[in-house]
Amino acid sequence: MKIDLDKGLLLACAAILAVLPFVASGYVLFIVNLLMVYIVLALGLHIVLGETGQFALAHIAFYGIGIYTAGIINNAWHPNFVISILVSAVVAGVLGYMLGALAIRMRDIYLALSTFAFGEAMQWVFLNWVAVTNGSNGYRMSPAQFFGFELVSDLRAYPFVVLAAGAMLGLTVYLSRSQLGSAFRAVRESDVAAQAMGVNVNRVKRIAFMISAAYAGLAGGLFTTFSSFIHPDSLGFQATVLILIMIVVGGIGSVRGAIAGAVIFGLISELLRQVLSFQEIIYGAILILFMMFLPKGLFSGRESRRSVIAREVGGKSRVGTEAKGTKA
Repeated sequence: MKIDLDKGLLLACAAILAVLPFVASGYVLFIVNLLMVYIVLALGLHIVLGETGQFALAHIAFYGIGIYTAGIINNAWHPNFVISILVSAVVAGVLGYMLGALAIRMRDIYLALSTFAFGEAMQWVFLNWVAVTNGSNGYRMSPAQFFGFELVSDLRAYPFVVLAAGAMLGLTVYLSRSQLGSAFRAVRESDVAAQAMGVNVNRVKRIAFMISAAYAGLAGGLFTTFSSFIHPDSLGFQATVLILIMIVVGGIGSVRGAIAGAVIFGLISELLRQVLSFQEIIYGAILILFMMFLPKGLFSGRESRRSVIAREVGGKSRVGTEAKGTKA
């Protein structure tokens, strides 16, 4: 029933997105493009935090790396934007793998602090490497190209951004149902138990960091298809908090939650654009309320440990009963 409901919702969303370019204004299409980028970002953080249980706070840094990488490539060589996006994902993924290799021995608050430090260091690079990023003046990017066709408006970029977000959603679902996804969740529940079952815990964590960072880099590349300017201030701590809230409020460990959180808080952040000084207060109040009254978020992708143990014990009991019946 749940699968049928998901398919129905996907079909409804696809129908709305297909009609939207014919009836919506440029501003609405810009918001939808931005929401698609947020969805890809949230799905990437879902992999490392929700699926693998690694409390990493460097996601926005990889997003910024993706934006600047794609922007620099577009300005220098004007290639097909698919190339610049893929390069952004690869560069961010490689750096994510390296960060994961350094951080895998840390846990909980120590992992959060080390990855947060990496994010702050990258923002310092964005602000001070003036020769490459233009520093605090912001970086202006040339329009993305697609076989000589310039994406000079939100309408032109819209189909590519929506299709890319849909493809990343499909990839996330596939990963979740794969053997690698099972390994992610085993590591999330217990490093020791996963190791005892033959899972290479360190390798799985590095892969999770790499895939998550690649998602963020690809999201940054998508951003350059409909936006021509980026400022380092938009890649700071507030953006880190925003993407984290999307996952927590949506439901840690849930793909549905990641999407719902990205859409809800993407819209809220746009509505609060005129009251920047109150954004952090409002975000904090929402997070506190959810922690008090709905701690698992809107959607929960995790079963309680008690239900998991009960199922395992029940399975062992059935096996034992069947074995006794066979002997008899």
